[in-house]
Amino acid sequence: ILNGKTRKLVRGTPVIPFHLCVSGMNAAVRATVRVGLYAGAKVYFVHEGYQGLVDGGDNIRPATWESVSMMLQLGGTVIGSARSEDFRTREGRMKGACNLVKLGITNLCVIGGDGSLTGANQFRTEWSGLLDDLVKAGKITAAEAKKSSHLNIVGMVGSIDNDFCGTDMTIGTDSALHRIMEVVDAITTTAQSHQRTFILEVMGRHCGYLALVTALACGADWVFIPEMPPDDGWENHLCRRLTDQRGRGCRLNVIIVAEGAMSRDGKLITSDQIKKLVTDRLGFDTRTTILGHVQRGGTPSAFDRILGSRMGVEAVMALMEATPDTPACVVSLSGNLAVRLPLMECVQVTKDVTAAMAEGRFDDAIKLRGKSFQNNWNTYKLLAHINPPDSSPSHSLSLTDQSNINVAIMNIGAPCAGMNAAVRSAVRMGIIQGHTMLAVHDGFDGLAHGQIEPITWTSVTGWTGIGGSMLGTKRTLPGKLLEEISLNIAKFNIHALVIIGGFEAYVGGLELVQAREKYEEMCIPMVVIPATVSNNVPGSDFSIGADTALNTITSTCDRIKQSAAGTKRRVFIVETMGGYCGYLATMAGLAAGADAAYIFEEKFGIKDLEMNVEHLVEKMKTTVKRGLILRNENSNANYTTDFIFSLYSEEGKGIFDCRKNVLGHMQQGGTPTPFDRTFGTKMGAKSVRWLSEKLKECYRHGRIFANTPDSACVLGMRKRALTFQPLSELKGDTDFEHRIPKTQWWLKIRPIMKILAKYDIKLDTSEHADMEHVIKKSSSLGK
Repeated sequence: ILNGKTRKLVRGTPVIPFHLCVSGMNAAVRATVRVGLYAGAKVYFVHEGYQGLVDGGDNIRPATWESVSMMLQLGGTVIGSARSEDFRTREGRMKGACNLVKLGITNLCVIGGDGSLTGANQFRTEWSGLLDDLVKAGKITAAEAKKSSHLNIVGMVGSIDNDFCGTDMTIGTDSALHRIMEVVDAITTTAQSHQRTFILEVMGRHCGYLALVTALACGADWVFIPEMPPDDGWENHLCRRLTDQRGRGCRLNVIIVAEGAMSRDGKLITSDQIKKLVTDRLGFDTRTTILGHVQRGGTPSAFDRILGSRMGVEAVMALMEATPDTPACVVSLSGNLAVRLPLMECVQVTKDVTAAMAEGRFDDAIKLRGKSFQNNWNTYKLLAHINPPDSSPSHSLSLTDQSNINVAIMNIGAPCAGMNAAVRSAVRMGIIQGHTMLAVHDGFDGLAHGQIEPITWTSVTGWTGIGGSMLGTKRTLPGKLLEEISLNIAKFNIHALVIIGGFEAYVGGLELVQAREKYEEMCIPMVVIPATVSNNVPGSDFSIGADTALNTITSTCDRIKQSAAGTKRRVFIVETMGGYCGYLATMAGLAAGADAAYIFEEKFGIKDLEMNVEHLVEKMKTTVKRGLILRNENSNANYTTDFIFSLYSEEGKGIFDCRKNVLGHMQQGGTPTPFDRTFGTKMGAKSVRWLSEKLKECYRHGRIFANTPDSACVLGMRKRALTFQPLSELKGDTDFEHRIPKTQWWLKIRPIMKILAKYDIKLDTSEHADMEHVIKKSSSLGK
């Protein structure tokens, strides 16, 4: 039952073949199997990819609910993957078609790269002809051919290179970035100690996404990617940049190279070539690290698990809704939305990128890669490839020079990973724009008490990989400090304000806006950048820091579940942070395979707790004898973690025992994930560029005066884009008592977690993905 209507898989049952293995595939397998079973379909595994499809026999086996348990934390693919020369031939595809027809399978779900998906589409295109040949050869009957007259195809892209056009992220990319950043963080400490230059080669034969995001996330001095070869004479430019960085006091140089990097004349640029250049020309102590296949392995990140799960659900829905006229589609991610795109349109645009690079149309190649890639490239260029102006502020602030724009930046609320990346990019973007950047220490307290000093280009070197808040942060709101704050805004001649933080930053910004009526000094452009593990700031689907916290919770739950592997019949109850916002509990539940996640937004009572206990009792009768329950810290004042632990312990006597874990402040600390580093970097840079435009608009009669609603905004991710929304307009969507937005996008994917945990509930398909077109989508990339 989906969306209140009974739907039947009238053309057979889904089957899942694989080709290339990457982290996160198992989450997609698990979701596809379980949602397929939930919908009443019979689901099959195809082991060893297309080769298993050709060979048939034991390679094509029924999948069960229990057969996909304990898969989420495993890298690679548990059902195997293999390249198949046989499937490339028509004879091989006939064998594959025969195997499917005999089992009544006419729905095919394929996870792989563009080669695997192109092969699937060819298989679908030839299907009728293959069946005719099989009937003529006596391999199948005419009745069997009629029953299997049409083949439905849906694809999910699994590729660490993120080289498939039409999706912002492919399954496996985020996990690969985690492996890369672990290496970068490890080698930078050594390199700084010895004043070394490090050259890191990452995968990406035809796509530079991994190299580009790595460079953005670690603040690399240079990046080489296939889509945009360096200008002629790059050798001189590179040496000059490295020398300039050392001259500014930097003890470390980092150069990122994609394995497919090339020069303008089409020749490969290798890490050894760069090392020789730096060593011979500059005499720097230089080391090269080639990561290789370590990027493909390891535990999947929380993002990849959630992405794989969401894509698996959408893939089954796409198969159920497919008709003979529906083109083979690929399930993609656009911003924060799941979308369906015609498979061959995506393949064609991917080929267009290769053609553009071959023809030297590198700007077109960047645009064809998509909006996300283009934004990453533009941000990196601004922060790394533009020499900062020689205008470092003096130690004494000018209090009279009205022509000099001073932009202050502060952290508000609890610290979180990624804050420092946002500060770094905001500071450097401001300096590039010609502004004087001022650091405000300890939040609104520091602004009120004059804890303000200049912050320079080199001051923020290396900040992207540091957790917490280097500026210092407090939860104090400005309401009782408005007089002192207004005096210091005037004293230090502050013309614009960047506020990075959580719900306190949002409320503090509102209080400053409301104070404009009384204090003219508050009439300056302001921007709030959401940064909190709770992900509870109105105006943004995501907050900086939430991804790092989510990965911490997910990896901890993995360890907890593993600890019960030998014990059996054990249920773990884990309390997460988040205030009244259930984002962390819900998403960690989806990523870790929880049986339930209790949150404030979804009210629950004793009957719900009783149902969950009964669910676990039934689960203990299966081969899966472990349970995981998550509880958001403020989900219910009476049903506390201790209460739920006691209830479960009592009701589970003789069937299962319980353990309790309160994760606490470990969720706020740690090294920022690649997502939080790049998200923070892009948010910081975009906020200052927006402030620069606002300052021009608000400059009147020799002074800055901003009092319109759109001069004080929250910068947030909304579905597909970063947008600026006036603070005053967001008040209506805010539950101030419980410090959460009234509408939260992730609530609509909570049913997925429950379905995957085998609860009999209805899946809300009111926002299912419609078929779009990648060509139309690409035309708006520059907006």
